Amino acid sequence: MSAMGAGAPRHHDDTPDTAADFERLAAMPKGPEREALAEKLVEAWLPMARRLARRYRNRGENLEDLEQVAALGLVKAVDRYDPERGGAFQPYAIPTIVGELKRYFRDCAWDLHVPRRVQELRNKVRATIQDLAAAEGTDGSPTVAQVAEAADMSEEDVLTGMEAIDSFRSLSLDAELAGADDGYSLADTLGRPETRYDTVIARESVKPCLNQLPQREQHILYLRFFRDMTQAGIAEELGISQMHVSRLISRSCARIRNQVETEPRPDRIPVHA
Repeated sequence: MSAMGAGAPRHHDDTPDTAADFERLAAMPKGPEREALAEKLVEAWLPMARRLARRYRNRGENLEDLEQVAALGLVKAVDRYDPERGGAFQPYAIPTIVGELKRYFRDCAWDLHVPRRVQELRNKVRATIQDLAAAEGTDGSPTVAQVAEAADMSEEDVLTGMEAIDSFRSLSLDAELAGADDGYSLADTLGRPETRYDTVIARESVKPCLNQLPQREQHILYLRFFRDMTQAGIAEELGISQMHVSRLISRSCARIRNQVETEPRPDRIPVHA
């Protein structure tokens, strides 16, 4: 009995007769000898796995990556195949390999994670559009209503699927924007962190605390931090010692810091409000 089954026709040259090897594999205990035979079977059926991978080569993925995924599916098929159930290896292996390829596109090929339902809508809409175009013999795009009727879907689901068709690959931030003639890219439209926001927040936080200080201490802080005078200069202007100026500055700053850190702050207004 061949790997294709008794009397089954061969449609490709990549379907070797390995029925005897699979029977030997099924009877072997786990060990190096079994692993060597399994590896031999994988090598024998690799051309078929690569042929299946080539079916998906026009979907934006590297063919070598697809062949590796198909090879992984083949390894699983060789490991799980049981010739005693009566079926040939090829009809057992093909769904396993194709399933592995489809899982790859579903889980790994998208640049961003997309819910499985949206992926399924995309695939259904994409296939329906291709069928409608082939039936009409035109390259024009069918309307949303036509796709919804042909696929037995709601127009909302069709729109979701259409949006996902163009979302398989993310747009590079360096990509030039449509209509831009000066190299203006998507990155140029994005905002950047504003370091002075923290300064504004700090200034607004201390302002009411400053107003609560005695007039002389407010004046000293103004001379020190807004006019950038030295403690010695402040002491000379006010007719007090430099040590006294230092103590007043330290005490005022500690009082303001304590008020800012302990007093409750109003809830922030959400950005989207």
